[in-house]
Amino acid sequence: MKKYFMICVENRRYEASLELMKVYEVLSDREAEKHHQVRVVDESGEDYLYPEKYFAPVRLPAETKEKLELITA
Repeated sequence: MKKYFMICVENRRYEASLELMKVYEVLSDREAEKHHQVRVVDESGEDYLYPEKYFAPVRLPAETKEKLELITA
């Protein structure tokens, strides 16, 4: 499963699970994408589905991606 990162821009109804302005690991999930959702590893450390409009893409330098992969591996 391909991993990438997005920033949380909305957390209404999910305040305990998502922090605004925090970068989250997102796992590819084609079925979820069909329903306008993203699979995010949230504050619990588990992956859950959230509305895609709650997140915005971020572009990270390759060096930063490498460091994050080491942390999340």
